[in-house]
Amino acid sequence: MRKEYIAPFFATLRAANPLPTTELEFTTPFELLTAVLLSAQATDVGVNKATRRLFPVANTPQAILDLGLAKLEDYIKTIGLFRTKAANLMKTCAILVEQHGGRVPRTREALEALPGVGRKTANVVLNVAFGEETLAVDTHIFRVANRTGLAPGKDVLEVEQKLMKRVPKEFMADAHHWLILHGRYVCVARTPRCWECAVIQYCDYQPKTPPPAASS
Repeated sequence: MRKEYIAPFFATLRAANPLPTTELEFTTPFELLTAVLLSAQATDVGVNKATRRLFPVANTPQAILDLGLAKLEDYIKTIGLFRTKAANLMKTCAILVEQHGGRVPRTREALEALPGVGRKTANVVLNVAFGEETLAVDTHIFRVANRTGLAPGKDVLEVEQKLMKRVPKEFMADAHHWLILHGRYVCVARTPRCWECAVIQYCDYQPKTPPPAASS
């Protein structure tokens, strides 16, 4: 993507969605951390269904610990890899209580030290809960960055580093959400919906996908 196209690319996405946010449901930084931890290889819809049951019962680190592993597993058993995620969440809650006064830390190093929390999860929490200018590169952002030519890279870290350099500062706080939503609903994996794309004129992808033939 040509450098002069980047600002209008994001300006167009912003005009269509001025206040983007995560589709995970949460009310506190801990609820967000929990939801993101549970979301690996799972849909936001599936995570929200589980946390709508879990959070009214236990939505703090101590409450999760008091709930116990078996009951936690029961609440999240509809989510893929729920046993591993439950174990990691219990360990994370113990660390939050013992080392952070039950609060979610605000540094990348402390977040990444939590079981089940990698760079992507830390970036989401820093961005969404604390307003940091971070970019959590998931499969959607990785695809959009490469396909459009915005920030091509062979792995998620390379794409993240290029995005941090190429995204104009005025768009940085919300770029994560715009790119995820664009990848989730328009620039989809198998057949990108180019005929619905508002930023098609800035995109390097060729050939553009034609609209599906009208049914007779």
